Amino acid sequence: MSLVTAYVGWIVMALALCGGIYTVATALLASRLLRRAPDPAPTPLPAVTVLKPLHGAEPGLEAALASVLTQAYGAPVQLVLGLHAADDPAHAVAQQIRNRFPDRDITIVVDPRVHGSNLKISNVINMMPHARHDVLVLADSDITAGPGWLQAVVSGLHRPGVGAASCLYIGQGLTNAWSQLAAMDVSYRFLPNAIFGIASGLAHPCFGSTIALTRDTLSTIGGFGAFADFLADDFEIGRAVRAKGLTVYYPALTVSHGSTETTVGAVIRQELRWARTIRTIDPAGHWGSTLTHALPLGLVGALLLTFSPAACVVLALIVIARLFLKRRLDHIVGASAGPLWFLPVRDVLSFGLFMVSLFGRTVDWRGKRLRIGKSGAMSSS
Repeated sequence: MSLVTAYVGWIVMALALCGGIYTVATALLASRLLRRAPDPAPTPLPAVTVLKPLHGAEPGLEAALASVLTQAYGAPVQLVLGLHAADDPAHAVAQQIRNRFPDRDITIVVDPRVHGSNLKISNVINMMPHARHDVLVLADSDITAGPGWLQAVVSGLHRPGVGAASCLYIGQGLTNAWSQLAAMDVSYRFLPNAIFGIASGLAHPCFGSTIALTRDTLSTIGGFGAFADFLADDFEIGRAVRAKGLTVYYPALTVSHGSTETTVGAVIRQELRWARTIRTIDPAGHWGSTLTHALPLGLVGALLLTFSPAACVVLALIVIARLFLKRRLDHIVGASAGPLWFLPVRDVLSFGLFMVSLFGRTVDWRGKRLRIGKSGAMSSS
């Protein structure tokens, strides 16, 4: 082994060890965000309109929609489901939900108008004339929530200085092993990074899993139309709220993101889109996330050091840190995204996609190739 190889190997191993320390710190910080006492509910509770833009009948859609209608919430709840076309398979699921809950306030909107390159936001813009209440909760169609979700986000929204409430989320594989691997990326890479960013004050995200805000706040930031050309519409909404001197609040709970990928290609396309979007809106943070890939860095460092005893000890500590994180998060959120032995595979795949994401600006979204501009706006590739 040459001196240069050994030198580089120990640099990489040192970075990996820092990543292991970060991993343990994140696991410990999870309780601070997710085990706080709930906020007191406002009296009286306001009526709420929940907006769910739909596209395709992915597995778990009916359960996700039903979770809105089974909330423990003591005020009127309107559910607005929006589609661009009546022949979208999600339309049949929406009809099934309305038949299943005939006594609930459910509005189905079919409107083909397009208002920008972000088709989801175009859908939401078409839905807004049908929203009857002043408290609005926008949630992605693949999000399933527990019964206390709505009261938690509305209670947070009533805290002084809060302009929007958003929820951390975990992954839930709904199809096969590939969807399970995708879910594990959400639970054991995205979630820890989000927890650390929020707890440290280094990040102020807003997630498409839940965006709750009042009609007045929405009007102040320009309405949904202001975000019709942005890929990261959730991030941009949060940024616009903060620009008005308000904060984004995160209640002490998680919702579930249903992962439906059935092939490795689907996993790669989805995660590259997320990674390149993050690189565009937060390049420094994206580069800084190199440290979060502790296990792959440890493997590279150990390989360069020909798996010397000292390198193997450091690598073992990193493995223990990752396993500790998984066990602790699973316990806190009450769910596992995948088996323990999948975690090293997941970590290596995440690192590979991270490296690819450092180059290029095109993404695949709903079967279309789009290019992300430096401002975060989308255009045809």
